[in-house]
Amino acid sequence: MFNYRSFALRKLASIGPKYLPFADVATDEVPLSRLLRLSLFQVTVGMALVLLVGTLNRVMIVELAVPASIVAIMLALPLLFAPLRTLIGYKSDTHVSALGLRRAPYIWKGTLYQFGGFAIMPFALLVLSGYGEAVDAPRWIGIGSAALAFLLVGAGLHMVQTVGLALATDLVEDEDQPKVVGLMYVMLLFGMVGSALIFGALLENYTPGRLIQVIQGCAVATVSLNMFAMWKQEARDRVRAVQMLEARPEKFEVAMRNLVKRPTMKRLLLVIALGTFGYGMADVLLEPYGGQALGLSVAQTTKLTALLAGGTLLGFGYASHVLGQGASPTRLGRTGALIGIPGFAAIILSSLGGGILMFLVGTFLTGLGAGLFGHATLTATMRAAPKGQIGMALGTWGAVQATCAGIAVALAGIVRDVMLSASGPAGIAAHAPYNLVFMIEIVMLTLAVMVAVPLGLGIKDSRSRAAGARSVAGTDQKSVEVS
Repeated sequence: MFNYRSFALRKLASIGPKYLPFADVATDEVPLSRLLRLSLFQVTVGMALVLLVGTLNRVMIVELAVPASIVAIMLALPLLFAPLRTLIGYKSDTHVSALGLRRAPYIWKGTLYQFGGFAIMPFALLVLSGYGEAVDAPRWIGIGSAALAFLLVGAGLHMVQTVGLALATDLVEDEDQPKVVGLMYVMLLFGMVGSALIFGALLENYTPGRLIQVIQGCAVATVSLNMFAMWKQEARDRVRAVQMLEARPEKFEVAMRNLVKRPTMKRLLLVIALGTFGYGMADVLLEPYGGQALGLSVAQTTKLTALLAGGTLLGFGYASHVLGQGASPTRLGRTGALIGIPGFAAIILSSLGGGILMFLVGTFLTGLGAGLFGHATLTATMRAAPKGQIGMALGTWGAVQATCAGIAVALAGIVRDVMLSASGPAGIAAHAPYNLVFMIEIVMLTLAVMVAVPLGLGIKDSRSRAAGARSVAGTDQKSVEVS
């Protein structure tokens, strides 16, 4: 029987070195087909994000007539688990298993959480909206069950992404970690774009029954793809199992304190917070801004997502390439934050006479800067982590990034609405509330650049210093042998 799945993976692996700048991370022990298979966990994360933030956001408000305030609260619930990514990463670093497995159990737990949330979600939403026979159901049942569903999905995707990235970095050498991280995040973008197109096509003729089928299909796809992604990725290791049983790892509080005390770590986390906040506020405002301030159609503003994703993809690819060649991640992160400043300035100027072309240029620049900044700061966080605590470092980056992004999105909407309500009956120009938010983003990115300056002044992480020491020692040894 012809194996279509293996055929597809071989095709992806064959075109990877030509089109993916991080494809040379593959080795004989870890071929590109294996890395692509592992990256399917990012596809399921992207699928969940699109379903929550995109599809259900619109369906709940428009088709199901759920109040927007309740929808906003439901979408914010997954952020409650964002700070716990640090603890999740720490647990996966120190997990004790008779088979020596560390990452796989947590990926499986996160998958089950996602599946449970998706299983509850469609019926909870119908009860919440009072649709059909659910009209007589108590309101608190719909709100409580919907909240539980969103919480479970949020907990699952945070767990799967944090531990999945840690497993990906376990499979490759330290110098190849930026490339494999780039590959994982590109697959996240592909998963978001692909699932958005599929969900849009399936729900073109909306019915409550079709919504149930889409969410249930998402649940089945999540379990199937994650199981396929995990298959034989983490080898059983009885020696490591014995070592973990005999070892007494640091308590989480001690390990976290030691991580934060490492040179430049506090400053790096502050840079991540400021930069993420600076880029995150525009996520929900670019399309409305294009429509209200520039008069773009729905089809035209929808294409902005592709332009923004294209810039982000280019940023990830370039960052993977230069970081794999030994570039400083802190300096590259500073450059990524710096690119966003003229990007948002161009977006502001587009409504003041610059026109649509300037708006498109600014959108692309912000995507490019966000890609460079995200990849570089993640790599810097990994390289600053103590040996054996990659999961905790990834979780710390994810906790700061996800929390600040969520707060930024909420604050952007609040600033816009407050300015509109404060304008009174006279009103203000359509672009004014948006431009205020974009100016705040410029300020945040400027602060991120200023805080990041000392990080790029020759400060290297412990792994880079150790690698340099080994290189010098090797050169000295060769010199002795030659003499």
